Amino acid sequence: MSSVAVLTPESFAEHRSGLNEQQAKASVGSEDETDLVPTYKEAFPPLPEKATPGETTTEPSGAWTKIRPLKSSLITQVFHVPLEERKYKEITQFGEGDQAKICLDIMQKTGAHIELSLAKDQGLSIMVSGKLEAVMKARKEIVAKLQTQASATVAIPKEHHRFVIGKSGEKLQELELKTATKIQIPRPEDPSNQIKITGTKEGIEKARHEILLISAEQDKRAVERINIEKVYHPFIAGPFNKTAGEMMQETGTRINIPPPSVLKNEIVITGEKEQVAQAVSRIKRIYEDKKKKTTTIAVEVKKSQHKYVIGPKGNSLQEILERTGVSVEIPPSDSNSETVILRGEPDKLGQALTEVYAKANSFTVASVNAPSWLHRFIIGKKGQNLSRITQQMPKVYIEFTDGEDKICLEGPTKEVKQVQEQIESVVQDLVNRMDYTELTVDPKFHRHLIGKNGTNINRIKDQYKVLVRIPPDNEKSNLIRIEGDPQGVQDAKKELLELASRMENERSKDLIIEHRFHRTIIGQKGEKVKEIRDKFPEVVINFPDPSQKSDIVQLRGPKNEVEKCAKFLQKIVAELVENSYSVSVPIFKQFHKNIIGKGGANIKKIREETNTKIDLPAENSNSEMIVITGKKSNCEVARSRILAIQKELANITEVEVCIPAKLHNSLIGAKGRFVRSIMEECGGVHIHFPTEGSGSDTVTIRGSTEEVDKAKKQLLHLAEEKQIKNYTSELRAKPEYHKFLIGRGGANIRKVRDNTGARIIFPTADDKDQELITIVGTEEAVKEAQKELEVLINNLDNVIEDAMTVDPKHHRYFVIRRGQVLREIADEYGGVMVSFPRTGTQSDKVTLKGAKDCVEAAKKRMQEIIEDLEAQVTIECIISQKFHRMVMGAKGLNVQQITKDHNVQIKFPEREENQVEQQVHENGETDGEVKDVDLAVPRKNDIIIISGRKERCEAARDALLALVPVTIEVEVPFDLHRYIIGQKGSGIRKMMEEYEVNIAVPPPEEQSDIIKITGLASHLDRARQGLNERVKELQMEQEDRALRSFKLTITVDPRYHPKIIGRKGAVITQIRMDHDVNVQFPDKNDENQDQITITGYEKNTETAKEAIMKIVSELEEMISEDITLNHKVHARIIGARGKAIRKIMEDFKVDIRFPPSGAEDLDCVTVTGLPDNVDEAIDHLLNLEEEYMSDVVENEAMQAYMKPASRVDEPKTTSKGFVVRDAPWTSSTEKAPDMSSSEDFPSFGAPVAPKTSPWGPKRF
Repeated sequence: MSSVAVLTPESFAEHRSGLNEQQAKASVGSEDETDLVPTYKEAFPPLPEKATPGETTTEPSGAWTKIRPLKSSLITQVFHVPLEERKYKEITQFGEGDQAKICLDIMQKTGAHIELSLAKDQGLSIMVSGKLEAVMKARKEIVAKLQTQASATVAIPKEHHRFVIGKSGEKLQELELKTATKIQIPRPEDPSNQIKITGTKEGIEKARHEILLISAEQDKRAVERINIEKVYHPFIAGPFNKTAGEMMQETGTRINIPPPSVLKNEIVITGEKEQVAQAVSRIKRIYEDKKKKTTTIAVEVKKSQHKYVIGPKGNSLQEILERTGVSVEIPPSDSNSETVILRGEPDKLGQALTEVYAKANSFTVASVNAPSWLHRFIIGKKGQNLSRITQQMPKVYIEFTDGEDKICLEGPTKEVKQVQEQIESVVQDLVNRMDYTELTVDPKFHRHLIGKNGTNINRIKDQYKVLVRIPPDNEKSNLIRIEGDPQGVQDAKKELLELASRMENERSKDLIIEHRFHRTIIGQKGEKVKEIRDKFPEVVINFPDPSQKSDIVQLRGPKNEVEKCAKFLQKIVAELVENSYSVSVPIFKQFHKNIIGKGGANIKKIREETNTKIDLPAENSNSEMIVITGKKSNCEVARSRILAIQKELANITEVEVCIPAKLHNSLIGAKGRFVRSIMEECGGVHIHFPTEGSGSDTVTIRGSTEEVDKAKKQLLHLAEEKQIKNYTSELRAKPEYHKFLIGRGGANIRKVRDNTGARIIFPTADDKDQELITIVGTEEAVKEAQKELEVLINNLDNVIEDAMTVDPKHHRYFVIRRGQVLREIADEYGGVMVSFPRTGTQSDKVTLKGAKDCVEAAKKRMQEIIEDLEAQVTIECIISQKFHRMVMGAKGLNVQQITKDHNVQIKFPEREENQVEQQVHENGETDGEVKDVDLAVPRKNDIIIISGRKERCEAARDALLALVPVTIEVEVPFDLHRYIIGQKGSGIRKMMEEYEVNIAVPPPEEQSDIIKITGLASHLDRARQGLNERVKELQMEQEDRALRSFKLTITVDPRYHPKIIGRKGAVITQIRMDHDVNVQFPDKNDENQDQITITGYEKNTETAKEAIMKIVSELEEMISEDITLNHKVHARIIGARGKAIRKIMEDFKVDIRFPPSGAEDLDCVTVTGLPDNVDEAIDHLLNLEEEYMSDVVENEAMQAYMKPASRVDEPKTTSKGFVVRDAPWTSSTEKAPDMSSSEDFPSFGAPVAPKTSPWGPKRF
């Protein structure tokens, strides 16, 4: 029976006195012993030997404990993450940083509630609450993201893997949740039997134990489970698992002892039956032996000291077990108990107890009083100051608590005292030379105090050597704190208060700027508004958020600057308003391509020359309006030029009609239906009414002369009717009847209108109601028109069936192209259905079904088509194949138009690929000139077939021949050819696009003056005229170049050249721009270094010479003086990027040169300028030197004070070098290593001389 004795620290002293002297010495490690010379094995520990199979390292009892299921659906689990296993160890305010964000993310994902707390040992205690499933998932996520991850492998037979996975992977998921690990099982095709476990060490042990249990259950060999009390497991496992490892190696079994964190008594042994029995026997023997011989004592050890007894990864407990054979049982970390139980043989308990107290007392906790505002100065930038201490004393943990005026230290007693002294001295020093103050400033001024990108606050920090803490916007605090040198703190406070008071006197102004202009003022990527802000740096310009669509732009700053900025912005807005004038020009759709020009040449030219924006409607749009935007005068010029192009292309006239403005809306009609019907009826003329509210009575009509007159009469007649009396009526008809009611070319509807005098408006494709027909006019006329239309519609509703005879040879014409001709007849004649007999039958009967009038009209139309087919002839049009592509036009548009206009069929021959080569061979020429074609023997591939009525075919042939290009020759001086061609052919390409011709310039080797122009006869005259005009321009440019090439050389002393050039060439650039000349300075290798060459017009070169000589005369009056300025202040005088020195040079109009870094006299500074300016500048520089030197001296003294004490004055002691005990060479004939030998002690990166060999050097 084991006995338990309770031992307190007081009774421990008595216990120690009872031990003999030798035991006491052995048990208590004195401080002197730690300073003894280390042994060879301690200094150079051997590499660990290969671990025995199945060996595991025991660890202290973990925080995960098995929680019994509660009746409530909610559970709580608490676990602890030691400091060494924490992933985030940064010293930040608790509740901030990465780990807090991770916890919030886990809570959102899983629905569990997580609470974190920081223990004294900087370990992390985590409490997870919620439903069981949520808690398990959250625990797994926390372990994966907040605890450092390790990995291990466990080997079990391949056939057991499926039992670990379980049905549909349920067992594996349960195991991962239970142990908070990631378990990777090799795929079935992978021959490996290794299962990889990733997670915390504790979780890996649990998972490994569970996997081995599963494997053991499935193992075909013997499995033995024995219940051994948990407290005796350490003796069976042995220190560092040695006993169990030896047992497994000797018996060949696998022994699975649950880790300390798993509260199970069961030990599982698997293997061959005899071996298992042998292992069981040995385990029971150990258990019985320890149960008889061991006893226990219980001692009280402070909870905070338990971690020191356990040691890193439980190594201390294993060491005690190894040395004394005593097991130390520590209560779980979540328990409040401070009782530690020692279990072992009575004669060993004393020694074990001594070691427990020695380890518990080996660490101590202390604190240093330090104001919290000094903490960051003690830590230093990026922890530099603190790292000096921690590097020397790495075992001491230093904790800064935010808001508390103390610093906590924890670590070995001796080292803690040293660190405490060091920190106390640093704190005392900081208290003596540092101060702080707080001032109250309205939060709305904080960002102005900070400045753009922190410019203001950084300048104050650098200038006064202080730290300024301005609270962030979310804190809504008005307290600003300044820390640093006492004088600097006061100066910084004074300046900040001045800035704040100045801001209180600032003015805000709201400008009303239309929202549409905001993006233009801001510019792409804010470039334009940046220029405005640079121009008015003291003014803050705030534009509203684009989504708000507000017109208010807010300005804030000094009153005068705000007014100037407001005027500047209003000027920009006025320009934008002026440039945003818009005018719409109606241009017939067929002329849009001519307005654009080839490759956009025409429209681009108009845009550039008038400085306007011109938008054309999309090709698939029904709109004919071209919108011009820009200045009003420019828009009018662009408008007139576009109208001129249209007028030139067609017989277009423009007439203005005066109609009272009050009638405009009624004439336009709902959604423009009324006026649109007039435009369609009058051949597509354009009728433009003035904008509503303008008060103008002028209506513009544009189109061909006949159609304009027609539209004018109709408008005036309608206006007269509207003034007398206006009546409107509506009726409905199926959409398919509309075309028949209108008739071919509007014949039917025109007849009704002529008979009644009423206007009939049919719906457009865009109207929703496609059946609605509107009748407008006098009441009598409308009613009469409605009667006639109703009769027509009723007739259309009367469906009949009729037949006609059509020769079978013509059937194909009607049904080809998927019955296109029949579809057109149906659309035009009220949806008449035409049925032809089936293919293969010889019937000539064709059936028509539909309204009576429609059927009659359709029959008449079909008879006309048959007559055309009977009268159809085929003629040939002979055009050389090389012109076929030009005749066809882009995408065959020219041929399509001719086919449509003349109602004929045109067929081009197949293209012969080698036709071009044959042509070159026959003619011996490659210029593309038109060759006379021998019509008697035409080429097969030159013949174009035209089919249709004879007169129409002849007209179509004439139209095709008119498209054949012609070539003319223009004489142009050879020396101008390259200018006509332009850079990379851009000039000649532009001309060809503009005039729609081909221009061939002869090759340079021919030296010919003849340029050939090929194109349509109608385009050649314009192209010839344009080319001649271009030649005149080039000749004038040649004359101008000759005048501009006048050269004038002047002599100027080379030392004045840099001044004439100016900073970054500013001065010479201005001279070049003002006088329109080129000024060339001599190169370094030129003989005449004093000659400057001016090129330009003779008059301009003379004026430029006078300007340069004036600068020279001013420079000759200047003097240079050298002064001595201490080089330590040069950087301060020059300023950031030379801003300060540039300002001094601009203020005093002098040039100041500082010595380069390698100069002999680093204090010599040269000042150049007019005598009076030089004297004033020197006085200013000397004053700055005096002011800055006081700061330099003070800073040097401070740096010297803050530097660590030099080791030069320390007394030198003789060093014995590195000494070890029990080295191998002390007890054998082995030679001690030579410290000076590069072979015995090679240096990293240095080559080692190879050993010489009698066979010579090695060859690789």
